[in-house]
Amino acid sequence: MITRLKGCPVNRALPAVRLRVPTDEDAVAWHRVFDHPDVMEFHGGRPAELSVYEELTARQRRHDAERGFCLWTVLDDSDRVIGFTGAQPWPQDWGPKGEIEIGWRLGREFWGQGYVTAAAELTLERVRAAGVPSVVAMVLARNTRSIAVTKRLGMKLDEVFTTPSRAEEGHCYRLVL
Repeated sequence: MITRLKGCPVNRALPAVRLRVPTDEDAVAWHRVFDHPDVMEFHGGRPAELSVYEELTARQRRHDAERGFCLWTVLDDSDRVIGFTGAQPWPQDWGPKGEIEIGWRLGREFWGQGYVTAAAELTLERVRAAGVPSVVAMVLARNTRSIAVTKRLGMKLDEVFTTPSRAEEGHCYRLVL
């Protein structure tokens, strides 16, 4: 299947990706692929411990079993783990409580090649099939790469906010499915 970047002046083919429910082994792969300061810039700045990814992959398996969606492992056409994308309920006490947030994270070597957009489009197809009526993406205002992805997905800026923990400007993008 070839998909095209939406809203880009040049239609270029997106790379082939596959999504799977995270396995126990994916915790190790995520830990390895996200071990780069650029990847973690908007996620606390430092690589997380392996135990964080072990808990996260276990939680995602539960989300998939209960809801039909989760943060899926993204595989390239060689079946290499390159990151994750997916959807889950917004976990904070502030912001879009009760709504479904989509998100993504890729290893640094895979940036700028269309992988996130391809994987996020698959995510939108899957959450739509699961009956989710709309999604949000919560993005720090200085994260221009993720903002560009939201726009390619057709998401619209819904709210500008200040994050409680970092006192940084953030954006809530929304898409009705």
